[in-house]
Amino acid sequence: MSRTLVAGVGMIPFAKPGQSADWDVMAEQAIRFALTDAGVGYEQIQQAYAGYVYADSTAGQSALYRVGCTGIPIVNVNNNCSTGSTALFLARQMIEAGAADCVLAFGFEQMMPGALGAVFNDRKRTLDHHLTVQEQILGQDDTSPLVAQQFGGAGLDYQSRYGVPDEVFGMISVKARRHAVNNPMALFRDPLSLDEVMQSKRLYGPLTRYQACPPTCGAAAAVLVSPDFAARHGLDAKVAILGQAMTTDYAETFSSRSMISVVGYEMTREAGRSVYEQAGVGPDDIQVVELHDCFTANELISYEGLGLCEEGGAEAYIRDGLNTYGGRHVVNPSGGLLSKGHPLGATGLAQCYELTHQLRGSADRRQVDGVRHALQHNLGLGGACVVTLYGAA
Repeated sequence: MSRTLVAGVGMIPFAKPGQSADWDVMAEQAIRFALTDAGVGYEQIQQAYAGYVYADSTAGQSALYRVGCTGIPIVNVNNNCSTGSTALFLARQMIEAGAADCVLAFGFEQMMPGALGAVFNDRKRTLDHHLTVQEQILGQDDTSPLVAQQFGGAGLDYQSRYGVPDEVFGMISVKARRHAVNNPMALFRDPLSLDEVMQSKRLYGPLTRYQACPPTCGAAAAVLVSPDFAARHGLDAKVAILGQAMTTDYAETFSSRSMISVVGYEMTREAGRSVYEQAGVGPDDIQVVELHDCFTANELISYEGLGLCEEGGAEAYIRDGLNTYGGRHVVNPSGGLLSKGHPLGATGLAQCYELTHQLRGSADRRQVDGVRHALQHNLGLGGACVVTLYGAA
């Protein structure tokens, strides 16, 4: 098996629904940026994995045909919010298995305004297992967005265990906006005070409007290669994938009667454990993290799931500034989903973009000092979680 190198990454600035180019145009732009960054031509790509949620079948082909038609295998991927990193996971597997040595992973999304909801309402719910347990725990609530209930319910669950006040969740949004000021790709770059966060519209449990990621349009891409390919073509590929794991739900998701479990805590924990074991490093060896902060509650519980702090230690981790510059880890220097935005198919590859630049030392004003290891966490309910560890090639 061959170690996988990240030869090139590309991304476009994320935009509000109705203010972006069409999905195929956005994808083309991100792909061309990644190819240029890698220093390879499209004719050298041997396989491609296209991630999206809200587009019809073979949308990946339609997007890639704008770049070229070379007859390569193109696989379309949909894994809810972890779609982009699932495409990355599949591309990495092809490299390491020796099935290909130059593979493209890309993701895009053109979203509608408003909260996420079901597209097909004439058939059984895709998340029926999760929603059934959720309704048993929280009851029926037709006044709040469904996804806000899921993660707000996880926040309530955490509060019942550890007595954390609402403001601790709000402090995560303040940190996200402070980081996003330095990211030209982010949708929301204006700072927010804690008062502004806490006084925004209440969604569910401890969550307010400014603690939820916005629906977003955008695209991102990565070119993965083998070390042999990089050497043969003289590529300056400085970043390697040191470990990667994908998990799906465990029995505990549905048996524990915990909303923390329903939103994927066990998936996060086990994927993190697997990656640390693969790479032979631990949370204390990591300097920068891009994690799935779709809501502040998910960022908070993911600190513990990934071992960035001990269980029950998230409040101190936040209050002591251990999640930002000068702390133990810099979490979401990009501004995360909360500020950068969350175009579902692109999110995992946008995280890859950020961490690749962090390891190259090319993240401009977002640069974290002395980056040796970078961790990515991308979660989709339904469910799938992909955790990836990057380091020097």
